[in-house]
Amino acid sequence: MGSDSDSSVAVAPPLSVDGDGNDYPEGGVRAWLVVLGCWLALFASLSLMNILATFQTYVSTNQLVQYSEGTIGWIFSVYTFVSFFLGIYIGPLFDKYGPRWLIFAGTLCMALSLMLLSISYEFWHFLLAFGILSGLASSLLFTPSIAAVGHFFRARRGFATGIASTAGSFGGIIFPLMLTRLFSSVGWAWAIRILAFICFALTIIANFLIRSRLPPARNASPHPDIRIFKNKTFALATGAVFMLEFALFIPLTYISSYALSKGFSQAFSFDVLTIVNAGSIFGRVLPGYWADCIGPFNANIISAAVTVVACFGVWLPLGHTKPGIIVFSLVFGFTSGANISLIPVAIGRLCRTQEYGRYYATCYTVVSLAVLVGIPIAGSVVTANKGQYWGLIVLTGTVYVGSVLAFMAAKISEVGWKMWFWGVF
Repeated sequence: MGSDSDSSVAVAPPLSVDGDGNDYPEGGVRAWLVVLGCWLALFASLSLMNILATFQTYVSTNQLVQYSEGTIGWIFSVYTFVSFFLGIYIGPLFDKYGPRWLIFAGTLCMALSLMLLSISYEFWHFLLAFGILSGLASSLLFTPSIAAVGHFFRARRGFATGIASTAGSFGGIIFPLMLTRLFSSVGWAWAIRILAFICFALTIIANFLIRSRLPPARNASPHPDIRIFKNKTFALATGAVFMLEFALFIPLTYISSYALSKGFSQAFSFDVLTIVNAGSIFGRVLPGYWADCIGPFNANIISAAVTVVACFGVWLPLGHTKPGIIVFSLVFGFTSGANISLIPVAIGRLCRTQEYGRYYATCYTVVSLAVLVGIPIAGSVVTANKGQYWGLIVLTGTVYVGSVLAFMAAKISEVGWKMWFWGVF
């Protein structure tokens, strides 16, 4: 496995230097190999977050058919909660010790969790195997992978992070198509085992490529520090991300069951998630490039605002038609992909690189509470509306509005009222 800190490796001459005198290669073979390693780890971890609708739709019509949407939703909300909440320690551990053992532990946990998932048939089986163990694995892989990119890129961090995070989109395209066909040909158990083998192979390679580069900060500690919420901009940004992630996972989890409820075939209902992730590929790369020019907060505001328009202007009135749901899926995929890749960059604007793991993990520890309750609440809304999804759509769009306002408040707190519109931030 690659070493945790590898400052001796030859890289391209530094193209940028931060306020602490740390230089960043902004490219070169070593830097892009780290991005490749992060891409492979994120393919295995972030992809699972992007195919929750595939799992939810299948188990709700097979193993867990006797349970309500809201009850089944707890499996996936616990998964996302654990994925983000455990970052409160994984982020500081990365800052202090580097990625080596975190990635290795994530590799083992991912393989074990999926193997156990393949033999699950009771609600508590799914909750433990996927909700808790897969959540732990994803957190161990996801947080260090995002943080490691920042050790090699500063000026081009948005672009590099965007490239790494496209892994989740590609996995979100490939895995639903693969699983849909495997479910019908070899059944649930072997379909999930094949998924496990693929994820294990990818993460094994990632172990040899991902490494940190900058030395830890002098006061680096493996423990979280809530005092960083004294930073008003950070507190407001965390609130914005809280609402954004609350809303974002609702379509990701329910878009396939929504399509099924509107009379579309099961095959098309699964394919809708593939369309979302196809749009997400472009959403993770292009806005990352723009964010390096106009600022990550501006880019997040624009992306979230477009999502509001998509929810109320496309999904709500036209989602029952095939053109409507396809257009919404593409637009939502693009904007959600942009937000997923740009939020880490925005958080990085508020701290030193050596403290990034702590700031990012602290933010997402709070956000984990949103994803814990968001999916079950949305499922309960559907149940309360007797299987109709209009309430779920309104909930999603309204919470996105709150996220836009909070992002704007965070920007104003940093650049002031006079620059709230034009300021690059």
